Formats: sequence, structure tokens, C-alpha cells
Amino acid sequence: MSRFAVRVYKQSFNFASSHFLIFTDGGREELHGHNYQVRVRVDGEVGADDMVLDFCKLKPLVKRLCDTLDHRLLLPGEHDALTIRPDDDHLQVTFRRSDGGTDRFLFPARDVVILPIRNTSTERLAEYLGARLVEALKVEASHARLRALSIEVEEAGGQCGVYEVEL
Repeated sequence: MSRFAVRVYKQSFNFASSHFLIFTDGGREELHGHNYQVRVRVDGEVGADDMVLDFCKLKPLVKRLCDTLDHRLLLPGEHDALTIRPDDDHLQVTFRRSDGGTDRFLFPARDVVILPIRNTSTERLAEYLGARLVEALKVEASHARLRALSIEVEEAGGQCGVYEVEL
């Protein structure tokens, strides 16, 4: 059985963002940042044009997604211990610690992206980006016969979260 795929992993597929993980014990990491790198693989059938997917269609989609997260604070909008409230052009963010205390933050709203995920782990960031890429491919490459998508989000050299989905 033969299989075909395309992979893209350009230096420009990156975003520099800050975040903190929320742990299952009720604690959290200190606020910190990473220079994330993104790699994408799309599996599918070779079409009449002898390609699974034209690189020229895929690369701008990946780049645009990375750009939406670049130089932003990434917050998980679906975690029970985190409350995010608008305050004029700022966001008040409260984290309820397991010891009963709270951590309070005030961020300029323009610097924050609230993601529809429970945590900002590389796995969840990959899932978020992968879902957005699938949506974009349905519009931009509707003719392609795609089977699967895999996306990696690397936070440091040699360690990344991976999301794979059958299409």
C-alpha cells in the first residue's frame, strides 16, 4: 500500500508567546515565554495535478495561524481555576490556587489571546492550531483529497506536542 503526504516546516512558522501551565494539583507555572516552532504534515491522495496539496496553498495558512499567536500572552479560556474579565481595554485575570489564595493579573487586552482550550500545553496548542488549519483547508483546498493532518508545536529544541486527526 502506498501513502503520500506533504510536510512544511519553515523557519517563519513560529510564534513567540508567554503562558503558564495549570497543574492538576491546583498549582501553576510562573508566567514565562517560548519561541515556538510549528511543523505540519498532511496525508492524502495525489490528485490530477500530481500533488497531495500545493505547498503554495498550505504555507500561507500555517504562517497566518502562527502570526495570530505571535507576541501575545496565551490564556486558556476553559480552565475552571481561571477567571478572565474585561476591564475597559484590559483583562483582569484571577487564578484560584489550591491553597485557597488567588493570583491576580491585569493585562492590556490587545496583548492577550484567550484560547478555547483548558490549558496552554504544547499538545493543546497543537490541537487548537490543527483544528483551525483543518477549517482553513476546507475552504482553501476543498478539491484536495486529504486523509489526515499532523501538527507539532515545539516549545524548545527536542520537545514538542503533537496533534493528529483523521480527515
